Amino acid sequence: MAPWGIENDTFGVTSEGTPVERWTLRNRAGATVRLIAYGATVTELHLPSRSGATDDVVLGFDRLDPYETQSPYFGCTVGRVAFRITEGRFRLNGKEYQLSLNVPPHHLHGGVRGLSRVVWRGVPFENQQSLGVRFTCHSPDGDQGYPGHLDVEVVYTLGDESALRIDYTATADRPTPVNLTHHSYFNLAGHGSGDVLGHVLQLEASRYTPLDAKRIPTGQIASVEGTPYDFRTPTALGARPGQVLAEAGGYDLSYLRDAPGDGLVRVATLREPRTGRVMEVHSTQPAIVLYTGNYLDGTLRGKGGAVYRRHGGVCIETAHLPDSVNQPAFPSIVLGPGQRYRHTCVYRFS
Repeated sequence: MAPWGIENDTFGVTSEGTPVERWTLRNRAGATVRLIAYGATVTELHLPSRSGATDDVVLGFDRLDPYETQSPYFGCTVGRVAFRITEGRFRLNGKEYQLSLNVPPHHLHGGVRGLSRVVWRGVPFENQQSLGVRFTCHSPDGDQGYPGHLDVEVVYTLGDESALRIDYTATADRPTPVNLTHHSYFNLAGHGSGDVLGHVLQLEASRYTPLDAKRIPTGQIASVEGTPYDFRTPTALGARPGQVLAEAGGYDLSYLRDAPGDGLVRVATLREPRTGRVMEVHSTQPAIVLYTGNYLDGTLRGKGGAVYRRHGGVCIETAHLPDSVNQPAFPSIVLGPGQRYRHTCVYRFS
């Protein structure tokens, strides 16, 4: 096993000629995380199994160019605003803003060149208990149509207890919507091992947001009771094939956590029975977005030539609810001058 610590190299050069650094973090428990400055992205996450075998449990690429041209947001930091904004429009303080439309007629995950598509500045750090990289990025006024200058910091920390902690902060000089999240596709059996339908999920959430025909929240908040979206007790992701997988292609919806307030609490637990790997997700945010890789179709070849087919990974994203900027019943995502956006998500593995 490689020694505890941080290594640094160059992952590649962007199409515009900008070098992209990579950092490798190794803890004393046998976990390894690789991060690149493009999109402040997790490209690899190696974890031991119950038998002692080590596998890379996130989908991704060996080279930089697919992250620029093909990636469905593998492992990246998503913003300024994650998820869909209907027709890419919103009103703020009496003015309407039109955003870039990268999935017409909607704006998705920050737009054509959101925070996942730019090179961040990364600075590594370490202490006796943990290792990490602090990424910073400046988004100028008008970027993708958003008002105001926005400064963002994302800090990844790997401790010896094999928890990957992500701390987000942001400040703006004008009122602007902000909703950041992490977009790893997890497969706890290994990134090239097939689908995740046998993974068992439990969500600490009894309410979800129904969607309209365009996959946009209706504004209603409904109970999961009696629906195929109920994960309050541990349930395999493929347990309801006729109700969800056949009709909608898989899960792609948001839940409101049950815990009140904005404390750091467990919101999800994912288990892979064969390897015994468990991932607990802890968050300070009000929502959990569940996505089961429904648009993976076998055309993407990932690390080591792995073919990523439908349901090859599952995203458990902590954030505010999708389209919150257009939904008055949802918690506000507007960040004003003098305020500080804060968000912590922890993926804890055992």
